[in-house]
Amino acid sequence: MFWLNVQSATTQVVILYLLVLVGFVLDKAKLFSSSTAGHLIDMLLYVVTPCVLVNSFLEMEPTESHIKSFFLSFGLMFLTHIIAIVLSLPFFRRQDSWNPIFKYASIYGNVGFMALPLAQAILGPEGVFYCANGYIVFNVITFIHGIKLMAGKHYHMNWRKLVFNPGVISVLIGLPLFLFNINLPTVVAKPIEYLGNLNAPLGMLIFGTYLAHTDLKTIFREKRIYLVALLKLIVLPAVCIGLYRLIGVRGTLLIACCITACVPSGNNTFMFASKFHKDVGVGSKTVALVSAFSMVTMPLMIAAAQALQ
Repeated sequence: MFWLNVQSATTQVVILYLLVLVGFVLDKAKLFSSSTAGHLIDMLLYVVTPCVLVNSFLEMEPTESHIKSFFLSFGLMFLTHIIAIVLSLPFFRRQDSWNPIFKYASIYGNVGFMALPLAQAILGPEGVFYCANGYIVFNVITFIHGIKLMAGKHYHMNWRKLVFNPGVISVLIGLPLFLFNINLPTVVAKPIEYLGNLNAPLGMLIFGTYLAHTDLKTIFREKRIYLVALLKLIVLPAVCIGLYRLIGVRGTLLIACCITACVPSGNNTFMFASKFHKDVGVGSKTVALVSAFSMVTMPLMIAAAQALQ
């Protein structure tokens, strides 16, 4: 059964990375550029991903079990990020401009572009329903801790962005629809569903364009990237699976927590590197190499969670 689970998870991961390859090739062929991708990122963040989250609420029945699991998942997703921060503390202490990039990459995963599509493919709406909390928590903690980590002494908290971000607003819209079992008219619900279906292909195509501009020849030289991969892809999900299983988390919720924990370093790694005048090349290389390793580690971790559910 374990290897059947590995095969199933591998299929979904390979499908997503084939989309990345398409984005890579299109960029090299000058049919899809990084400047175009930049505009599409805004569309993903402010339109497509919110539609994914709202649609997940629309497709769930407000049973007592689902309501309890939703709020439990929020606590678990928060705990996942705290565990990641704690695990990174003994490492990346060298005083150079690259260290914040590596530490950020070891903590913050590709929740929006990878975890949500993967949860949708493997678990369906219920998985997205739980992973929605991972996306909210990611947005909150990265604005409190992640930006401070990257900005250093230039850090300034933007409370408006913390509260009024796409993840939080989407849940504020979707949660009442779920709790009060409100069915939107088809003429409204279908466009939300169709826009949400763009999340995986657009996210992966955009990632492919960024990889196309990464110096892949030097990607294997920096040893600290391997430590990032070890912490993000193996140690963090293994600790979370073991701990959550120990406290009684089972089924779809356990797998959703595993997916959120085991996805590779997020695209925000190089986006924030650019914003806060760090080495964007190092950020891109880190995300690229960790993502490459994740093609092997994600199926194994997801299969382990499925075996223990």
